[in-house]
Amino acid sequence: MSDKKNILDPGPFFHGTKAELKIGDLLEPLHLSNYQDKKSNHIYFTATLNAAKWGAELARSNSKERIYIVEPLGDFENDPNLTDKKFPGNPTRSYRSKSPLKIVAELSSWERHSDEEINHMLTSLKKLSEEGKNVIYD
Repeated sequence: MSDKKNILDPGPFFHGTKAELKIGDLLEPLHLSNYQDKKSNHIYFTATLNAAKWGAELARSNSKERIYIVEPLGDFENDPNLTDKKFPGNPTRSYRSKSPLKIVAELSSWERHSDEEINHMLTSLKKLSEEGKNVIYD
């Protein structure tokens, strides 16, 4: 962060995905989104394990679900796709950046959401897509 007095969130930060990465790798914007058939202008991350689990579980791939601990290498902002939507503020502590995230560790074990919770979320997302409401503002 460029200005330590105005840190949006001190972290630690997580990125849930199905991509296999190594310590020291950089996650950068302008790569194919985990959730839509388009390149993303931002890289997304969170300071809550629950949101990171959703990121890993909902990513479109048949690969292993992974959660990485990441370090933002530049400024970041609240994720407008989640901030002030269902609840005021940013309760999921979800963020996005146009700067890279550095992989500093991988969580070796974590408890997945139940299959029932995941299927409910997938059904809800499918319904939003069918209604044209599953839009990611990137």
